[in-house]
Amino acid sequence: MKILVTGGAGFIGSHIVDGLLAAGHEAAVLDDLSSGARDNLPDDVPLYVADIRDAAAVREAFAKESPDRVCHQAAQMSVSRSVREPVFDAETNVVGLLNVCEAARGAGVDRITFASTGGALYGDVTEPADEEHALLPIAPYGITKKAGEDYLRFYALQYGLTTAALRYSNVYGPRQNPHGEAGVVAIFAKNLLAGQPITINGDGKYVRDYVHVSDVAAANVAALTGELPKGFSAFNVGTAVGADVNELADAVIAGVKATRPGVDLPTPSHGPPRDGDLRSSIVSPAKAAAELGWEPRVKMEVGIAETVAWFAENG
Repeated sequence: MKILVTGGAGFIGSHIVDGLLAAGHEAAVLDDLSSGARDNLPDDVPLYVADIRDAAAVREAFAKESPDRVCHQAAQMSVSRSVREPVFDAETNVVGLLNVCEAARGAGVDRITFASTGGALYGDVTEPADEEHALLPIAPYGITKKAGEDYLRFYALQYGLTTAALRYSNVYGPRQNPHGEAGVVAIFAKNLLAGQPITINGDGKYVRDYVHVSDVAAANVAALTGELPKGFSAFNVGTAVGADVNELADAVIAGVKATRPGVDLPTPSHGPPRDGDLRSSIVSPAKAAAELGWEPRVKMEVGIAETVAWFAENG
């Protein structure tokens, strides 16, 4: 089948494209290239350079490609920017989603999957949260992701589409943008490989569930191509294993030392805590295992070593 991936030239989206092609499907991409890159895609994958806020451009891409299904990854993904610019966040994450849903409906698409979030929806949790956990977003980013899920439920009920939200935990891996706020593994790796110090916010005891991008891509392929119940479904995509930032920094340092034996690395420093950071965010992937046949396969220490090696090779 043919699947259109919005945001498909970006970090997660390009890995999903790779997974779809490996599974024997066709892929097309719509991306504004604000954070993605054409080089992340095979040359023969069609790319439509467009902003999802531009309804006419989105419709044109759908009309040309006539996809069977849609994987919606394009988003405003910064929590802090959503606080500073809530209107921009809503225009991208809500209106942009609606533009994609309307174009999909007009093109006869029968399934839409959506990049949602775990931590920004569930809040502080010290035990792995399941999909029935209360949704308590406090930042505009989480609010618009919740609204996105509600709209997908509406499209399922009103128009008979099958829709699924994949609630990601903290995704890391090759191609991650080291210049944003969310890519802590990429930031640490790039700095240390350049011989620059890294700064850990606060005491570093902020626990997160780190999931490798290849596992996230596999979850998307499963949700796009496997059996799903009619209507709307939500699935956590994480590992149920928490690690704090101090442990993460140690793993990145070990990866850099393995890549560059004998290198003298600066000692991490601790800065002030970042406002609004959750102390703990962990999700349970049990439902995805039961209904999608998906489980995370990449252990954190292996994935971080691989990611560091990628940044060492690709600069």
